[in-house]
Formats: sequence, C-alpha cells, structure tokens
Amino acid sequence: MIRLGRSAPGTGACQVASVVSRSYRFIVEGELGERFADAFDEMTLAHESGNTIFVGEVRDQAHLQGLLQRIASLGLTLLSVSASEKTRPTA
Repeated sequence: MIRLGRSAPGTGACQVASVVSRSYRFIVEGELGERFADAFDEMTLAHESGNTIFVGEVRDQAHLQGLLQRIASLGLTLLSVSASEKTRPTA
C-alpha cells in the first residue's frame, strides 16, 4: 500500500510519502502440531498459554483473506488477529 500526501495545501498535487507493510499476528485455539505448521510455512509459529500464534508479513488484502480462509478450512478457532504497520520512506 502506498500512502499519498499533499505537496501544498490547495494545489491538488500529490507525492508519495511512504510504503506500508504490515506484520500480522494470528492467535488460534490449541497447540497445533507439524501438520498445521506446514499449512502456514510463510509464518513463524509459537505456542503460548495453550494456544498457537502465527506471525508474519502479509502482502495485501488478498493474502490476508487467503490466510483467514485457510484457518477456517482447517477448522481452527480464530481467537485474535492484529496488525502492526511498518512504515519505510520511499526515498
């Protein structure tokens, strides 16, 4: 995703300000084994308080929807999803 900023008030001109990538954290119920880990190979997995946490970069909304559909199709109970933005200047 690219954020745009105005170059000067009232001019209508835009400039590229920064590129945003997002790291997502998914928490699913239960401690999942290797069978499920293979389904999320692009993510880092950890276990905490009896649940499984997946963390990794999500490229775009289509990628996010695919991960959510994968969680649902595997019959996993999604407890939480959170995103954090990492902003990088484009210059």
